[in-house]
Amino acid sequence: MRVLLCAALALTMLACGGAADKAPPAEAPPAPAKDLTSILPADGRVATRVVPNHILDQAKMPGGTLGDYESKGKKYQLFVIDADTNQQAAFLLLDLKGALQSPEYISYMGGYFGSDGKQPVYAFAKLHYLAGVVGLSKDDADPIARVLAVRLR
Repeated sequence: MRVLLCAALALTMLACGGAADKAPPAEAPPAPAKDLTSILPADGRVATRVVPNHILDQAKMPGGTLGDYESKGKKYQLFVIDADTNQQAAFLLLDLKGALQSPEYISYMGGYFGSDGKQPVYAFAKLHYLAGVVGLSKDDADPIARVLAVRLR
């Protein structure tokens, strides 16, 4: 009787130990980011690229399209992320706000201006997009952001 009890106990312990050895499921790779170059204004554009994940080097941000610009001696970037829904774009804006230092709410754009620690960031959500201007002061970024907002349809 003791032999059967010990055998059953040993089998139970082996079964429990086997489950603990399994690795957790791997995280699914992010969906490929869409190339939204056609949305970015052509004036002053030097280059564009699709960033597959973590645009602006922000851990909570997905991929998107990033354009490099130069105008009147100033260099800056425009970015556009195509979220699945308007709500997701709004949540991405809040995630980006959380990563900015001293974010200032821009009521007429429904966005934020602050610094990511390296450069100024002006970001806003419109429809299912999160977009913005990187590398310019708020006053310089505002008219560029308005042009970009008009192109988001």
